[in-house]
Amino acid sequence: MNALHRASNSLRTHSSVPRSHSCERLGRIAGLLTCLILAVTAQTPSRTIWDGIYTEEQSKRGQPLYAKECASCHGDMLTGGEQAPALAGGEFLSNWNGLSVGDLFERVRKTMPLNKPGKLSREVNADIVAFMLAVNKFPAGKSELSHSTETLNQIRIEATKPDEGEKK
Repeated sequence: MNALHRASNSLRTHSSVPRSHSCERLGRIAGLLTCLILAVTAQTPSRTIWDGIYTEEQSKRGQPLYAKECASCHGDMLTGGEQAPALAGGEFLSNWNGLSVGDLFERVRKTMPLNKPGKLSREVNADIVAFMLAVNKFPAGKSELSHSTETLNQIRIEATKPDEGEKK
């Protein structure tokens, strides 16, 4: 709003600019600001992990994959190990709160497993992340968790369930 206010004042102080031109310029500035606000809003995730972003079947597929690829470091119950962080519980949720599921997915995809980062397919990583979400007691839904980072970037991790009035 400050930029719009400054632009408006700037246009008013130029007495050589006819009033119709001032309104025209102000309209263009307001249009640009609207576009900027829409662009920023579009980048803000509109869904959360509380919206049921994976299926129960997908999390079940992810459980043996987690056991095979992740449990030796992160523990059978996702509680962490000597040098690996927990993937469930308060500390995990605190670390990821406010970030996107895409951020989590990319971290897993690019850095895990530790002995051969990036060896797992996007589909396998999505199933493992679905299992992690299930263990963290986020609700399952009707659609599988996407393996597209762009799609997952639109889903925000929120440690606590938002009030229904806050959502949309």
